[in-house]
Amino acid sequence: MPQEPYRPGEAAGAAVAVVIPAKNEAERIGATVGAARGLPGVDLVVVVDDGSMDDTVALALAAGARVFRHSRNRGKGAAMETGAEGIRLVEEHEAASGTVHPPRHLLFLDADLAGSAQGAAPLVTPVLEGTADMTVALFPSTRLRLGGHGFVVSLARSGVHKATGWEPEQPLNGQRCLTRSAFEAARPLAPGFGVETGLSIDVLRAGFRVVEVEVPLEHRATGTDLRAQIHRAHQFVDVARALTSRELRPALHRTWGRTVGGVQDTGREIPGKIGQITRKKR
Repeated sequence: MPQEPYRPGEAAGAAVAVVIPAKNEAERIGATVGAARGLPGVDLVVVVDDGSMDDTVALALAAGARVFRHSRNRGKGAAMETGAEGIRLVEEHEAASGTVHPPRHLLFLDADLAGSAQGAAPLVTPVLEGTADMTVALFPSTRLRLGGHGFVVSLARSGVHKATGWEPEQPLNGQRCLTRSAFEAARPLAPGFGVETGLSIDVLRAGFRVVEVEVPLEHRATGTDLRAQIHRAHQFVDVARALTSRELRPALHRTWGRTVGGVQDTGREIPGKIGQITRKKR
């Protein structure tokens, strides 16, 4: 059963734990962890190594993160769940040692943000202040056209809108801060790249408050080569599965038809502003 929506004062004094899913991110993980550790309210950074074959684990540890490992690649949704479970275990150990405090809020960041992760502070503030249960990052509008063709974004956006009445600007953005109650209400998370779409739908359906916040974050552009196209195909399948499992098959069929027909709008420009859902709690 979903937990009751977070209310101001419910978790006064709660800190923030950062969860960073990572696979083969040796080049950037150290800088990402270092920047995340300096964010307001953050007292714990967890990296979930999702089957890396490089030095991601060693560099994350050297930068000050706690690391949990998957022996094989299990996908982003599974990595996020592992990170949250790891934080729960850390808190249980702290409580057994006599340190008891409210469950930490969760800030999910991509591993390739590098030093730009220091710009994630605006995502944390509304959750710490109790004015939002989940914040979702809006990257600057100039980044929307880098490498993407828009059909996966359109599928996710239309699916979230049909399910909740809210049309997100950047529905696939993985940079999110949320209360533990909101996170638990969305479990089990959608697998793979469908996790953001499923998370938005489940959190809103449970009556929680969501705010989109523009932040100065940057990660690698996906590109347009064959590998990038295969990545987008995987994204599309995972998002489609997340929508289908939430009984949104009609929206999926319409979006797929428009995509095949080649009439999708692939470059909608997003205004640089904070967007807030006006959905009320149940």
